[in-house]
Amino acid sequence: MIVRRTFRTWMFIASVALPIWPLVGWGIFGGGGWEFLGLVVAMPILFVVLLAVSALIAVRPSVRREKAVAWWDVAVLTLWHALIIGFGLFGPNTSTFAVLGVLVGIAAFWYVVWAFFKDAAKRARETLAEFEQMATAPTQRRVPQSGPGGENVIIVQENPQDDHR
Repeated sequence: MIVRRTFRTWMFIASVALPIWPLVGWGIFGGGGWEFLGLVVAMPILFVVLLAVSALIAVRPSVRREKAVAWWDVAVLTLWHALIIGFGLFGPNTSTFAVLGVLVGIAAFWYVVWAFFKDAAKRARETLAEFEQMATAPTQRRVPQSGPGGENVIIVQENPQDDHR
């Protein structure tokens, strides 16, 4: 539970920190001018996508209720973040990290969209079941009735299912 709750906070920090890392890595490990120009264009896009994925995870009903992300979220985010960090090292496999990072980023986005709608549909079914249960539960009402010695109160128990027969 601690790991899942930590990732709930980390994913927003990573939205800012991870796009900065390749710029820092470019300065430390060296890179050409064209690479820097590519980073200047790509890193704001990465920031927006990381933030969108984090927001979709955070607004999911189960994440809000538990205050922790799911284990699948942890796995997807760990892989994606590791690829972004690997890309920022600017070694011989930079292109491989870049391509895999883009592919995993696209997969992560569609995974969180799917998980959001799946979780929202589950919550809607639970809410509908609660409403149906409330609608079929018997209700009580008080009917005042005057008698010879004063006021008597009769409790009438109604069942909504009897109305349909």
